[in-house]
Amino acid sequence: MPLGEKYAGDKSKSRYCGVETDFDDDIPNLLSFNLHGGFDFLLATLMDPDYRPSLLDDDKRRSRALPFAGSDLVMSPSQWSSHVVGKISAWIDLDSEDETIREDSEIALKQEIAWASHLSLQACLLPTPKGTSCANYARCLNQILQNLGNMQLWLRIPLDKSEDDEEEASPNHLHEGQTDSWELWNSFRLLCEHHNQLSVSLDILSSLPSPSSVARWFGEPVRAAIIKTNSFLTNARGYPCLSKRHQRLTTAFFNHSIQIVISGQPVHNVPSPSGLTSENQVEGGWRHPLRPYLDYLAHLYKTMDPLPEQERFELGYRDYLQSPLQPLMDNLEAQTYEIFEKDTVKYSQYQRAVAKALVDMVPDENAFSVTTVLMVVGAGRGPLVRASLQAAEETDRKLKIYAVEKNPNAVVTLHSLVKLEGWEEIVTIVSSDMRNWEAPEKADILVSELLGSFGDNELSPECLDGALRFLKEDGISIPSSLDIYHTKFLFVVDFAGFAGYFDATLYKDVHLGIEPSTATPNMFSWFPIFFPLRTPICIQPGTPLEVHFWRCCGSTKVWYEWCVTSPAASPVHNTNGRSYWVGL
Repeated sequence: MPLGEKYAGDKSKSRYCGVETDFDDDIPNLLSFNLHGGFDFLLATLMDPDYRPSLLDDDKRRSRALPFAGSDLVMSPSQWSSHVVGKISAWIDLDSEDETIREDSEIALKQEIAWASHLSLQACLLPTPKGTSCANYARCLNQILQNLGNMQLWLRIPLDKSEDDEEEASPNHLHEGQTDSWELWNSFRLLCEHHNQLSVSLDILSSLPSPSSVARWFGEPVRAAIIKTNSFLTNARGYPCLSKRHQRLTTAFFNHSIQIVISGQPVHNVPSPSGLTSENQVEGGWRHPLRPYLDYLAHLYKTMDPLPEQERFELGYRDYLQSPLQPLMDNLEAQTYEIFEKDTVKYSQYQRAVAKALVDMVPDENAFSVTTVLMVVGAGRGPLVRASLQAAEETDRKLKIYAVEKNPNAVVTLHSLVKLEGWEEIVTIVSSDMRNWEAPEKADILVSELLGSFGDNELSPECLDGALRFLKEDGISIPSSLDIYHTKFLFVVDFAGFAGYFDATLYKDVHLGIEPSTATPNMFSWFPIFFPLRTPICIQPGTPLEVHFWRCCGSTKVWYEWCVTSPAASPVHNTNGRSYWVGL
């Protein structure tokens, strides 16, 4: 039973809550028990915990079935796939000093993952590495990952609180002998070559690390958070609740589509309710012993502040690298135009900028006698045309608009829009590349929307250099200026690359941008651009960093090259645009 809905049509994975169970060879009954208790899936042990391969001789290995928790036939494939996450045996230790344990661990790990794959499970939970060294564990798992189907593997990592979290803000400052759980994960995934089917399940304990230690996990592929029942406090009525910090953390998990799993035995003597509702009872008025914990999580979920429109839009794009658009080389599809046209904030800013420009250009006494020539270059399907006409209506100014668009498919839509809105006397549609068009007259205002995530990565300089020739000397260009920024992507002390942003002044005090400190609120047309380093560079906090960027131009393409020269040198990346370029 889902925890609730944060908004209409909520499809977030975090709506579904699981429960960790002990080994039970009657999986159908175990599943029925927990589903009727309100949970959505099991974190279920697949193999009898007493099983050790070395205890069986060769004859027994060949003749006996492995002690799994039931045959694949006891439930339908959809039940296995939708309601069970497999839990690999916790005793497995592939880096043990004991050779027998190492060998048993490798055999059992491969057997259990093979069985989970046979059951078509969507995910399996891997046991936490037992010591500071996990090289052999990672080696064996990496072998498995090379031939794994679509199943995800979740490495169980405790969200530990180190002693230094009490006294140091830095999550990396550790006493000798201490293990940072993030460093353990980072070492493991590096050994597994950042495989995209390897992710994290966090164990949430009664004490939490410092906020900076917690925050870095939201840059990782965390799929589940396992909350122990002993992490819950008791409220005045005797019911389980979480501390304020745990509440904020759980809410953040919900917002990042991270599923919650409840683990452990009930540790609260919850008062018996006077009357059980249909939501928390089954035959005979029975209630799942962990139901109070589930009800509390459902309460947290339902009382969350609803996500802003921008964040709801971005949910489907999180944790994905996308190739930047190439609107000059390619003709955009209708669906792409539609997504951008939904960004009402962006077009309201353009409308404000055009309105201010019209008022400055035409005094009130000339408002009805002077017609301003405005050109929209790269008009798409017409949102900037509409915004400009709304600005003219708002300021009581007269406009003559040229809508210049190179995409012949978008021009068809433009003609339909102009006819539908009755703009035939005001708007002239030009089907042409702005670089080649010969304008019949000069423009008073030139409006464009050629901004990329890094400002000029959609070739605004090349396009506007060709278009500015038909702007009057005292004309106004919207945008009027553009700044680009970059910042470091840091994983603790591993510097992995740069994020690129832009901030554009449309006109006077009207701006548009995604640079974090000045970003336009609730605007979703652009995400940051990422300039990666092939190999992360290890640096200490506060160390000066020297980096070089080049914007290179050829006859048919434009590309960026970049490198780090201090404190350690990196290769020059993307030489001659070998990995990415923008076509002219």
